[in-house]
Amino acid sequence: MEIEGKTALITGSAKRVGRVTALTLAKAGANVIINYNHSAEDAAATASEAEALGVGALPVAADIGRYDQVQSMVQAATDRFGGIDILVNNASIFLNDPFPTTDLTAWNQTINTVVNGTFYVTNLVAPSMLERGAGAIVSVSDLSSHEAWPGFLAHSVGKSAIIAMTRQFALELAPTIRANAVIFGPALRPHDYDDARYQRVADSTLAHRWGTPEEMSHGVKYLIEADYVTGETLVIDGGQRLGHRQSEAG
Repeated sequence: MEIEGKTALITGSAKRVGRVTALTLAKAGANVIINYNHSAEDAAATASEAEALGVGALPVAADIGRYDQVQSMVQAATDRFGGIDILVNNASIFLNDPFPTTDLTAWNQTINTVVNGTFYVTNLVAPSMLERGAGAIVSVSDLSSHEAWPGFLAHSVGKSAIIAMTRQFALELAPTIRANAVIFGPALRPHDYDDARYQRVADSTLAHRWGTPEEMSHGVKYLIEADYVTGETLVIDGGQRLGHRQSEAG
């Protein structure tokens, strides 16, 4: 898909990798809808940066785990730009949830955002794409979809569901709409990582470094533009999946 002149909705795009993804698409000529839940100031700043690139930008508050709020967001985007051509399901939540547990809060919040939210947004955007005759969907997962992470059961289940939904979206919406997923490796240092842990993560990749938000968003852009790719998952992790094999086999 040619990005210039299209309209893209990027969920969770007020800051971090979502912000860079929105600005990457804006640089390519797309109008962007900046979805956020709590980060109003960051969303406004991201929208201003996008507008400075010569495209339209609309910050919209919506908890994507709330179907009524997603409906309002999609309607606002349609009112402003006439429809949506590109969807990036980026919004997520990262909560520790030891198992077994008597407290279901983390499970419910994570599944509601990562699984239900991705379904809600895609379900409401797809009709606009079908009506416009084309569409590209990219959903963001991570390596927990391929391996278990201790203390993050809901997150791993949710990110695995992203991959399954991507295949289903591609099948159900073909040939008008393409749907793909990206798996991001380490790109931004979490606030609770000390220098030693930060370095351990870098050393765990075959590239021996952290990636950048720009490198992650480049993969999203590729999948939007790659007209003969659908139902696939692109891993951008500097070889972190294989890093544990750097020293020995077996």
